[in-house]
Amino acid sequence: MLKRLLITTSALIITAATAVGCGSSGGDQTVLGFSQVGAESGWRTANTKSIQDAAAAAGIQLKFADAQQKQENQIKAIRTFIQQRVDVIAFSPVVASGWDTVLKEAKDAKIPVILTDRAVDSADTSLYVTFLGSDFVEEGRRAANWLVDATKNSTDTVNIAELQGTTGSAPATDRKKGFQEVIGADPKFKIIASQTAEFTRAKGKEVMQAFLAAHRDINVLYAHNDDMALGAIQAIEEAGLKPGKDIKIISIDGTRDAFQAMADGKINVVVECNPLLGPKLMEITKEVVAGHPTPKRIVTDEGVYTQDQAAAALPTRTY
Repeated sequence: MLKRLLITTSALIITAATAVGCGSSGGDQTVLGFSQVGAESGWRTANTKSIQDAAAAAGIQLKFADAQQKQENQIKAIRTFIQQRVDVIAFSPVVASGWDTVLKEAKDAKIPVILTDRAVDSADTSLYVTFLGSDFVEEGRRAANWLVDATKNSTDTVNIAELQGTTGSAPATDRKKGFQEVIGADPKFKIIASQTAEFTRAKGKEVMQAFLAAHRDINVLYAHNDDMALGAIQAIEEAGLKPGKDIKIISIDGTRDAFQAMADGKINVVVECNPLLGPKLMEITKEVVAGHPTPKRIVTDEGVYTQDQAAAALPTRTY
């Protein structure tokens, strides 16, 4: 079986995963080109592993590209996949806008595109076959609904600090939108500080330190992902405050580290965002290659977890 070329550029690395079906010929085996955002969080690492493991299990040859959180790297990767004539292209967009040109190139090459985890804001929905992932707006609503319920017996002002995800990314935009949609109905909720921390633990700590220096009256932290929340916990503790008590913490993702923090009383609630999309992505890839119709949007099933559920759920967290 002929091996495909290993392509390396200064900004991205594309590797061909080992095929499970050793008896397959290169012409018979489905080839999936996948461009990942990067490795900015525990969630993203679990997402990557899920996709790589599922491709191997499904006998799909995976060409994987790490964009290192740069859109230009993803565009280069997609163009490389087009040149390689892969069967399907899938990617998780770094940001929501700016994809029309390269997606039209894929369409012209008759290579179907699957969006995973994050959507694009293109008005031309014919540029991709389907979107697989979470409803980020609903995640924001669920986070806010917990806060509304937790403070329902008080009329006191609730001062909220918000750690946003990567500027321009679908989860950052939508999680903010959903949260604001719910708390906006009650004037007692006030977002007094809001800034991106790029979905990383280090930036979460850094931005939270700045928030605490400027505001000593923060009641609640709303973090768009667990890594930022965990970084913020370090800043809160270093400031002599108790996370989960002095400042209630709401986070989104559901990583094992966040569940441990909940069990320790440091995070109050986590809205789940499941990263284990690999098996479903491979299933969709096979359906697309076979020419079967696919729903335009496939939303994952997820829950909301509180401190009293954390200890029991912790052993089952696989990421």
